[in-house]
Amino acid sequence: MTADATSDERLAGRTVGEAGPRVVFVHGLFGQGKNWTTIAKGLAGGHRVTLLDLPNHGHSPWTDRVDYVDMAGLLADELASYGEPVTLVGHSMGGKVAMTLALRRPELLRGLVVVDIAPVEYPLTGGRTDDPDEEASPFEAYIAAMRAVDLGALRTREDADRALREAVPSTMVRSFLLQSLVREGVGSGRWRWRLNLETLERDLGELRGFPEPPPGATFDGPVLWVAGANSHYVLPGDRDRMDALFPSTRLVKVKNAGHWVHSEQPEVFLETVRRFLDAVEDE
Repeated sequence: MTADATSDERLAGRTVGEAGPRVVFVHGLFGQGKNWTTIAKGLAGGHRVTLLDLPNHGHSPWTDRVDYVDMAGLLADELASYGEPVTLVGHSMGGKVAMTLALRRPELLRGLVVVDIAPVEYPLTGGRTDDPDEEASPFEAYIAAMRAVDLGALRTREDADRALREAVPSTMVRSFLLQSLVREGVGSGRWRWRLNLETLERDLGELRGFPEPPPGATFDGPVLWVAGANSHYVLPGDRDRMDALFPSTRLVKVKNAGHWVHSEQPEVFLETVRRFLDAVEDE
């Protein structure tokens, strides 16, 4: 597959819930749609909740490059196939994809939820503070560690966990990354990553930025902007840029949560999104 979408190129996904307005979730870097399963089940009583794998992740096709406009184009093709506007929820990288789409294909959306990311360029550090002790962005190290795992010699998932431990000291993050390590076939089948690690590593710098919107473009529909109170991915200085592009934005900061708001405070996140959906769908 190339980065230019054709009608035959579809993002992988699954839907939870059989009736009601459609809500679509897109994940962040190294993730996949199933990361949203708990939240989806919480909404499924009155919604059809579709969990998509973005390109180069999960079961979706791999591309020749990593580019927000390209990803938004593939996502737009998927949303257009539903035949109705949706509420789109995106976290981190997925949030940037969602915002890129909203500024180019607003007719596809009923509402937008952006989770712990802003439409700005991010520095090489993991967050954005003036703290000289802040660690450099770990993403390059994560990719290097995953690529260094000898998949041919790998016997168990625990072996892979041990191989990643030095570069990825957090048990939570290792568990998250290892969700994309799968075994082909059964028994002694070869292990492989569902992540397009080579292309992600090469184009990682693209993911730090945010594509310039079309001249004069705004998304005037309702926007919920959810940020972790302990995260540095959304700072007060981002508000002006967000309001310029998304003038109907409401910011909610979730206490005791960092970048992975929906994992760290799932009940609060679910209730916040549910109230937003109620408001959007009553209009």
